[in-house]
Amino acid sequence: MDAHCPLCHFEKIQPYYQNKGVSYLSCGQCDLVFMSKAHYLSDSEEKLRYDTHQNNPDDKHYQAFLSQVFDPVMAYIGVSAKGLDFGSGPGPTLSLMFEKQGHQVDLFDKFYANNPVVFSNQYDFITATEVLEHLSNPRFELARLFTMLKKGGVLAVMTQMITQEVNFASWYYKNDPTHICFFSQQTMRYLAQQWGVNVKFFGGNVALFSA
Repeated sequence: MDAHCPLCHFEKIQPYYQNKGVSYLSCGQCDLVFMSKAHYLSDSEEKLRYDTHQNNPDDKHYQAFLSQVFDPVMAYIGVSAKGLDFGSGPGPTLSLMFEKQGHQVDLFDKFYANNPVVFSNQYDFITATEVLEHLSNPRFELARLFTMLKKGGVLAVMTQMITQEVNFASWYYKNDPTHICFFSQQTMRYLAQQWGVNVKFFGGNVALFSA
């Protein structure tokens, strides 16, 4: 039973959408839309989905996709910065793009780079590309990432955000069963307010928090 929002723990949550037995809820405080916990996949089922992803570091189209995060972060960081790619996936690519520019990047992924020592480190920049929508406990994960930033550091996230133009019933992004949380710009502003930082948006998918 879903008693509260997984991001802000607000208890006034409302039904949002239901289809084929899968129900989604919305939060009246942070604007998060989220799948009911009753429909979550198991870890093994989730990993099977990720194993089918074809993320080739040499794919120019994939690199161009990741440049939506890469370019804004590069504008904020200095030389020889230290970063973390959180949720790096089966084919880490963004880290290689930063390393080619002289930066050092650690990886963490609960399935492919499960290296919890990174959570004891401090970073100049942290990226989470196509990760937030998978988080079952976004409150914990995002707060932890934010505390790992050095002063002046940046946290850059990329996820398909809900807007007024999105027709959720026909939205392809919700059809992936591993996608359980959906953020809007209002949700990102809520996080920035909670952390006492600024947030900037780049395109429709990227939010950059500056500590």
